[in-house]
Amino acid sequence: MSQTLTFVALGGALGSVLRYMGVAAIGAPIGTAVVNVVGCFAIGLGFVLLAGRDGWQLFLLTGLLGGFTTFSAFSLDALKLITAGQPLQAFAYVLGSVTLSLVAVAMGAALAKGFA
Repeated sequence: MSQTLTFVALGGALGSVLRYMGVAAIGAPIGTAVVNVVGCFAIGLGFVLLAGRDGWQLFLLTGLLGGFTTFSAFSLDALKLITAGQPLQAFAYVLGSVTLSLVAVAMGAALAKGFA
């Protein structure tokens, strides 16, 4: 378990730094969109090319790309549902995740304004 956490933590740290640098170089929100698209492309490559390579999957997919953009993991989960023949579940997952995330960020901001 400690080796697993080490792979994920090291990859996550590197991914977070890369995300910061990418967004800082381009500027938000375009930089964020670029990071999300690049991360989604990379996780698609990694999902296929690293099949069966658990250590590399943990470091690169879960860690690095998870730190770089969780949008890539979200997109991969949706793709897995679609390729498993569950398009309605994929649609519900995408719609529900985006809708609930927007509601949650608005609620969090509203709550914080009450304390500020």
